[in-house]
Amino acid sequence: MTLKKGDKIGLALGGGAVLGAAHVGVLKAIEEIGLDIQCIAGTSIGAMVAGLYAFDNNCDRVKDIALEISWRDITALSISKYGLLSNTKIAEFIESNIGKVNIEDARIPLAINATDIANGNRVTLRKGSVAKAVMASSCIPGIFKPVTIDDVMLVDGAVSENVPISALEEMKATKIVAIDLNAKHMYGKPQNMIEVLQNSFHFTLEAAAKAQTQRADILITPDLSAFDRINTSQTERLIYKGYQEALKCFAPYLS
Repeated sequence: MTLKKGDKIGLALGGGAVLGAAHVGVLKAIEEIGLDIQCIAGTSIGAMVAGLYAFDNNCDRVKDIALEISWRDITALSISKYGLLSNTKIAEFIESNIGKVNIEDARIPLAINATDIANGNRVTLRKGSVAKAVMASSCIPGIFKPVTIDDVMLVDGAVSENVPISALEEMKATKIVAIDLNAKHMYGKPQNMIEVLQNSFHFTLEAAAKAQTQRADILITPDLSAFDRINTSQTERLIYKGYQEALKCFAPYLS
């Protein structure tokens, strides 16, 4: 298989908390080799990166935004029976960078993956507020308070599909490039309650993700074991790691 002109290339950006900075490195590699991404889907942190890129369509700009993020920028204590924290600050962060925009107005057709917590079904958001959709997609159950859209209570899209390949298939992509941030990640001893919950959450996703990502034409799985999921001071190194891994993965497919 080769990637060639005329392919409708879709890009699936999976979840992985702060590890999502590696997605920015993949975008840099994609721009360098001249791949034309014609649709993009994201889950959790992948939804944030996908949303930013779908409107700006400029990797350098997304990198600058990623380098500005701190944990305090995207979380706040929640007074709710549904979660310890609120991620309303994610919406504020998105809007401060790309405005109060809707998914359907993106330069690159965009889908954001979330999960209906009442039944576990995947919910693919293709219209409405980007900021609110990213909030929903990033709501790790038990940590963040769920987000309600159209009377549906939504949580992290990773619960139903961590690497959102199905959305790209529905968008009629003919070649799918997927990034799984967790496939090779080794988990260390948790240092706090949040890390205990995060580790537990991601362990439950691994088997399902392996089956789902078999449908990708190109699967990028950087080994990010040297990085944790909370420390945003790692961003520059994560971007470079994603860039290196993407160039290596793309090389055999370019004609």
